[in-house]
Amino acid sequence: MEDVRAVAVSAKKHRNDEEHTRFTARCRVELIARTKYGTLGLMVIKTLEALGPLHGYRIARRIEQISGNQLALNQGTLYPALLKLQQMGWISSKWGTSETGRRVRIYALTPAGRKQLHKEEAQWQRAASFVERFLKISENPS
Repeated sequence: MEDVRAVAVSAKKHRNDEEHTRFTARCRVELIARTKYGTLGLMVIKTLEALGPLHGYRIARRIEQISGNQLALNQGTLYPALLKLQQMGWISSKWGTSETGRRVRIYALTPAGRKQLHKEEAQWQRAASFVERFLKISENPS
């Protein structure tokens, strides 16, 4: 939400229509990229809140299952996100053993991650409510 406000404020500074169009397109690309990355982080921390500590493979499979297999997470997508979440202090990790006896990294939600989850959930609820209002607009306002 903060990114959207920043884009709106910055867009007002551009007076030239062509410059404004280029700026707006660049901001849309940045917002889409941030939203997708932020969405994966939210899904990871929500999964850890709901199911407790898990290793990366189980996190990926659970997110895929909840999405109705609309998302396919691979190692190149998930593990950089896990590392970033760990660097932010929202998740922690330790070595453990999987159900099959393999040595795996187990990820868990931290208190800071739980706080961030509640903050992000509230932001997504506000954003979803806002978009839903536009989806309900009829072409013939009566």
